[in-house]
Parts: sequence; structure tokens; C-alpha cells
Amino acid sequence: MIKKPVVKSLISIMALFFLIGCTAKEHVPIPSFSANIIDADMYLPKIDNFLIVFDGSSSMRHKIKEEVKLDIAKAIVDRMNQTIPEMGQTVGLRSFGHVPEVSKENTSLLYGMAEYSTQDLNKQFNISTAGGLSRLDAALDAAQLDFEKLSGADNAVIIISDGLDLGAAALASAQSLKDKYGPGICFYTVQVGDAPEGKKVLQQIAKIGDCGFDLGYERLLTSAGMAEFVENEFVVKKPKEVAAPVAVVVPTVNKDTDNDGVLNEDDQCPNTPDGASINTVGCWAFSNTALFDFDKSEIKSEAYPMLSDAVSILEKNPSMDVTLQGHTDNIGNAEYNMGLSLRRADAIKAYLVEKGVSEGRLVTEGFGSTKPISPNSSALGRSLNRRVELRP
Repeated sequence: MIKKPVVKSLISIMALFFLIGCTAKEHVPIPSFSANIIDADMYLPKIDNFLIVFDGSSSMRHKIKEEVKLDIAKAIVDRMNQTIPEMGQTVGLRSFGHVPEVSKENTSLLYGMAEYSTQDLNKQFNISTAGGLSRLDAALDAAQLDFEKLSGADNAVIIISDGLDLGAAALASAQSLKDKYGPGICFYTVQVGDAPEGKKVLQQIAKIGDCGFDLGYERLLTSAGMAEFVENEFVVKKPKEVAAPVAVVVPTVNKDTDNDGVLNEDDQCPNTPDGASINTVGCWAFSNTALFDFDKSEIKSEAYPMLSDAVSILEKNPSMDVTLQGHTDNIGNAEYNMGLSLRRADAIKAYLVEKGVSEGRLVTEGFGSTKPISPNSSALGRSLNRRVELRP
């Protein structure tokens, strides 16, 4: 028979081991967060439209490292929302798996698709309890309609989930979404958890996207990690400021009438304005370079001599009206570039008016990046496309 003192000693030792075991369980709290501010003036959007797909299903009630997975997933969305700069992108937040109080549907579009607003997205994100089925397939099927009729060629789906109970249907829906939008859509998957089966299916979805990737949640909870993700995937740094030529060209009025390959006195050029030169380009060949900084519409001082010549020609031809057509390279989204091209044309117009040209003789148009005269694949080519043309 074991004596009482021995029994007490055994109980004490067992209690000690129990306490040690509890202490040894890793508890990694959600770290504090202060968003790294990304200056929108230094970047251009890399993604035109993005959809956050959020797992609110029953499995998200469980814990990972002593934190509820739903709370971790919500923190990632909140920290992403604090970090992404508002640059005219379109965004949506779609969830799947819900308690009835949130939605009775398998998937719901909680926000968007709308122009990205940090404040508005934060207001609409109100999931506080996990529940329901893991119907990622339903969310991805609905995403096909979410992206329809949106402008912009670069789209992204960010899936935040533990990856559990998704099944083959989720893979089929991801493939269907990819088939519809092709290279114009990428998948990013964030596993909130450590289950191998969950990681496997999320990796497969990211692979279907062929662009994007899968990543764990812990790095995204940190300020540096989230900033790195956003800077690498959501935005692109503007090129260093360069003197970007904006060609001001008045095109051909009349061609080589005697077909000798050269415009000379034998050619008839009845519409050539006084003061304009004659060369192989055409009867009115006025061409030079106005300089703008990248992404700017303020005229550089190097352009003034050429613009003075334009004023002189317009003074000698008072009955002639001119259309100023602005253009850009292909960096940036289409809507922004359209506005930039018009601002450049308006800047040339303002200068001419200031120098005495009647405003009624000048009309401005903006074409954005739709009419390049050089390939946009090089810095030189893009600089040639940043131009304003004067057309009589």
C-alpha cells in the first residue's frame, strides 16, 4: 500500500507536469499593427479590380495557436484595407459560409463591386460569428459575374480561408473562373491555419491562377509583411522622372504632287500656312518637342521656343483653327490616362491663349494611350507616345 506522503508527492509531480505542458503550448497572439503608408503619388495601380473572398464557415470557429481563425482572417482583411492606397481600383468583398444572422445564402457580396474606399469597405465588413458550409465553389462561381463589365485588364482574387472542407468543387469553380478571364485574373490564397489538407487545396487554386501564389497568414499580420505584399502585388512604382517628349505636330496638308519623293517648288501646296516649312513630310510640316515630366501636364521650359514658333504661325494664319490632341503611354489605368492626355492638351491650349491666340480657334481632345506611335515596350517608346498633336 502506498503511503499518503508518497501519494501527495505523485500528485504534486503530475500537477507540475500538467502546468509545464500548458505553458509549452505555443500561443502567438495577433500582433499589434501600424500600417505602413504607401504614398499613392509615387505609385501606379498594378491591379485594376480585386475581390476579397472571405471564409466565414463553421471551421473558422476553431483556434490556431490559441487564436480564433475567424479573428485572424478579419485582422488580415482590416490590415490589408489599411495598407492598400486608394487609386481608383474597383474592389469587392465576398464571403462564404454564414450564420443566419449574416446571410442565409451560401455566398454574399458584402461590399462592391465599387471604387475602392478604405472607409466604406471597413463599414460593410461585419462578420462576427463563423458558421455555415464551406462553399468556396459558390463564391468563385458568383465572382464570374462580379468581374463582368468592369474596365481594366488586371484582376485579382484574394482568398482568405483555412482551406478545410472545400472539396473538388472549389477547384472546378476556380478553373471555370480562370477559363473565363484567362491571363487577366490572378489568384492569391491565404491559409489561416496549418492543416496540410487545407494548404494543399489552396495551393492548387493558386496554381490554377497561373499568376499570384499561396501564402501563410502570419507574415501578413505584421506591418512590414503586409506592406511588402501590397507593394509587390497591388502597385508599381512610377518610373523616375524623365524629360518626356510630347511631340507637337501639325500633319501633312498636301502631299508630293509630282511624285519625285521630295516636296519642292514644283509641288503645289495651296494650304501651307505662312511661316511653315516645306519638307518631305508634307506641305505643312511643323514638328518639334515639348517636354513634360512623367505623369505631369506642366510644360517644361525647353518647349517654349517651339511653342513660340507655333504662336507665330497661328498669327500669320488668323483664319485657321487647330485641334490639340493629347496622348499618353500605357502606364496606368485607361481612365486616368484619358484625363492626363486631356490635361496635357489643355496646357498647350492655355499657353497659346496666353500668347494671344483666340481661344475660339483651339479645341482640345484626349486619347489616353489608345493611339501609340511607338511600341510601349521600352522607355524610349513610351516617351514618344507621351505627346500632343496640333491638327488644323
